Amino acid sequence: PAFLEIAPGDTVRFRAVDKGHNAASIDGMMPDGAAPWNGGLSKDVDVTFDVAGVYGVRCVPHYAMGMVALIVVGDPSVNLEGAREVKHRGRAKQRMTELLDRLD
Repeated sequence: PAFLEIAPGDTVRFRAVDKGHNAASIDGMMPDGAAPWNGGLSKDVDVTFDVAGVYGVRCVPHYAMGMVALIVVGDPSVNLEGAREVKHRGRAKQRMTELLDRLD
């Protein structure tokens, strides 16, 4: 799903269903203390979200085409304003705005 709400400590498995895709964190769209990740192309990756806040996710090769997601871990207010300030390109800009607006 493009929008996911989970609890701190939960693990999300990003499954490589189609070749040529991955899941990676978006710079500036993670709370302080959270570790970035960059899953390999066409490979599953498990990410444990220990720090509350908002996390931006992208498929690196298809980011500009709007292939993004938003994960809310516990309290989104931790870094929501900072996440809103991150600049995106192409269709990712509109798509991420729509996802963040779901938190209003």
